[in-house]
Amino acid sequence: MHNYLDSLSETGKVLSLATIVNIVEKLNKGEALDGLDLALLYSETPDEFKNMLIKPYVSVEHNQARFWLRVRDSDKTLQRNELLKKIKADLTGKLNINKDCVHLTGLLVLYNNMLQSLFGSQIMTLGITVLLLMGMFLALFRSLRISLIAMIPNVLPIAVVLGVMGWLNIPLDMMTITIAAIGLGISVDDTIHYIHRFKHEFQKDGKYLSAMHRCHGSIGHAMFYTSVTIIIGFSILALSNFIPTVYFGLLTSLAMFIAILAALTLLPQLLILVKPFGKET
Repeated sequence: MHNYLDSLSETGKVLSLATIVNIVEKLNKGEALDGLDLALLYSETPDEFKNMLIKPYVSVEHNQARFWLRVRDSDKTLQRNELLKKIKADLTGKLNINKDCVHLTGLLVLYNNMLQSLFGSQIMTLGITVLLLMGMFLALFRSLRISLIAMIPNVLPIAVVLGVMGWLNIPLDMMTITIAAIGLGISVDDTIHYIHRFKHEFQKDGKYLSAMHRCHGSIGHAMFYTSVTIIIGFSILALSNFIPTVYFGLLTSLAMFIAILAALTLLPQLLILVKPFGKET
């Protein structure tokens, strides 16, 4: 088992009882130790050295052996979940160890479990958020067409950011996985402000194009300056020395840029084409 773990390209130093046994065998002129030698090694070793050299790797009382290994977490090709699955499968398959006797523990396992739960919750959360926003738009504007139009500029920034992350091979982690929720929450404000103002301006003369010009000259300025302020605020995080924080700042700024761009270009164009407020007069 020690040799197998040491042979994996993703692992670094591996420590176990086999490490101590190999050292003793070298001192024993290369001769392998039998069961009696191992029993004497355990019983005759002083408690001070036993606590340092033996007990961290074997528990005689609980009939357990422990293997400590370092994983090259800085390796860009590391797939934590796949590595843990491979180790578990090979130990129970190739080495014929009972699966109930193999337990993977440590910070890597905890971190991987957290990431896997984040991935699952990300999909579920975005789905529930989209449905709740649709319900909110329906209650606010009392129109299914307006609700569908309003969702497009809100979903677009999230799709662009996730696409850019995939294109640049930026992994999802504790920082980047929150960008979608934050971007969706902030972009909703611009959409509500613009549609509400557009409806008010359209009622003045019944002209969609004129209403768009008046919206851009009024609420459009406020949306623009607010978004620029948010973008600058998140961009400051790019000065951080912590790479996930840099990704978070830049990608959130990108999401805000796409959101304001869609709210001032795509949204009014959809309103003019679909004419959800009725025919022009």
